[in-house]
Amino acid sequence: MYQIFPDRFYNGNTSNDVQTNQYSYLGSPTEHKTWGSSPVADSGYSNSTVFFGGDLQGIDQKLSYIKNTLGANAIYLNPIFTSPSNHKYDTQDYNNVDPSLGGNAAFSQLVSDIHSSSNGPAGHIVLDGVFNHTGTWDQWFNEYNTYPGVTGAYQSQSSQYYPYYTFQQWPNQYSTFLGYSSLPKLDYGSSGSAVRNAIYGNTNSIAQNWIRQYGIDGWRLDAAQYADAGGNNGSDATNHQIWQEFRNGVKSANPNALIFGEYWGNANAWTNGSPWQWDGATNYDGFTQPVSEWITGEDYSGNSASIGVSQLDSWLRGTRANYPTPVQDVMPNFLSSHDITRFGQRAGGDIWKTYLAAFLQMTYVGLPTIYYGDEYGMQGGADPDDRRTFDWSQGNTGNSAVALFQKLISIRNSYPALRTGSFITLATDDANKIYSFGRMDQNNRIAVVLNNDTTTHTESIPVYQLSVTDGSQLTDRVSGQVYTVQNGQVTVTVQGHYGAILAQ
Repeated sequence: MYQIFPDRFYNGNTSNDVQTNQYSYLGSPTEHKTWGSSPVADSGYSNSTVFFGGDLQGIDQKLSYIKNTLGANAIYLNPIFTSPSNHKYDTQDYNNVDPSLGGNAAFSQLVSDIHSSSNGPAGHIVLDGVFNHTGTWDQWFNEYNTYPGVTGAYQSQSSQYYPYYTFQQWPNQYSTFLGYSSLPKLDYGSSGSAVRNAIYGNTNSIAQNWIRQYGIDGWRLDAAQYADAGGNNGSDATNHQIWQEFRNGVKSANPNALIFGEYWGNANAWTNGSPWQWDGATNYDGFTQPVSEWITGEDYSGNSASIGVSQLDSWLRGTRANYPTPVQDVMPNFLSSHDITRFGQRAGGDIWKTYLAAFLQMTYVGLPTIYYGDEYGMQGGADPDDRRTFDWSQGNTGNSAVALFQKLISIRNSYPALRTGSFITLATDDANKIYSFGRMDQNNRIAVVLNNDTTTHTESIPVYQLSVTDGSQLTDRVSGQVYTVQNGQVTVTVQGHYGAILAQ
């Protein structure tokens, strides 16, 4: 899966660009910046109103890069619904794509082209659903009379939308997301409430309509743990009921739709099948954090934190145990996201660390998710620096990291064992920083060997644990080198910050 922050990927239609001083957002005017410049706002502007012009037409024009150069078969978009900010986590209109991103027509064309097999392998598209809160510009709230023909909750206690929010003292004291007054929190009430029906309960509800009318293939749920009734803070029985009902609505529209929630810890309560709610969750705790600490010596916030091979294996084993196998298989595993520092930054710009991370990402249990630019080692600090524009001079296989990602994705696509096979640890050599594990199914036995040291090491890998017999051969699908099993082992030499994928 390939994650895109739309404003920063590619500008396919300059006529829809937000211009400098076009409008104001929370007192700050918009700023249009030149592609490649810093995403940090200049003096007099704010980070949330910096625009570069990326849009859905741009994504459509670069589908060949995503589908064919990389080989990704799913795209996850950060929010695209109408909103005055660049990040669009403050929804103004759930029924329309923001005009600066191309509007509904451009989105319809993008979905069609992603699903098409005439421009590369048929793919899937997942949208970011911000359903815990809206923006104050939403017609339901309508604080600024953005919709003159609508009476919003902020405007009248007699508004049909007044129950959509929780007011402590109308109109200026209301429940919000994390204290941001521009993000009033939705009040989901009880089962069958107007809000629940509007978000997911009816065939023409927001969650269902984008599937039924436009054919999207799933939802990523922003701040999902907080959704609740009465201004409460979520992670309770009402929250779980909301997501169970959401799942029922979405799966009625498309039984194969993917639903994954944003969660930074153990999301078992939403994925354990009691009852079923999300298919998976953002795997910060079970992939992003341990992998960062092992390879870069920093946590995903850029703080010093280092673990060894044995600690990594223990961490991964423990977090896998949090989830049923079908959930493990679709947990999005990413090196970076729009909410944390870039992996390339934590790696100090060492592209070999990105190589090693790519080997692990494409062979480990879960759904590999590439945050745009990670495939060439894009750097960036904390928000907004983690949302830089894509450097298209690097978006080709002339970049060694992109070429490696292409090869690794092809290998993953060729072996179901790497996608849904079982997992077994084969070696944890703390002294030489070698980590090896097996992936296997009824057709293939695969041994992955990773070297997190700066120098080359040779390691004997006990492949007999994969039921590989003496005299049989394993081929490194990356280098092409063939190894013969002797005494239940293969002896493999791996470069520093690199890997080998040995398949029978």
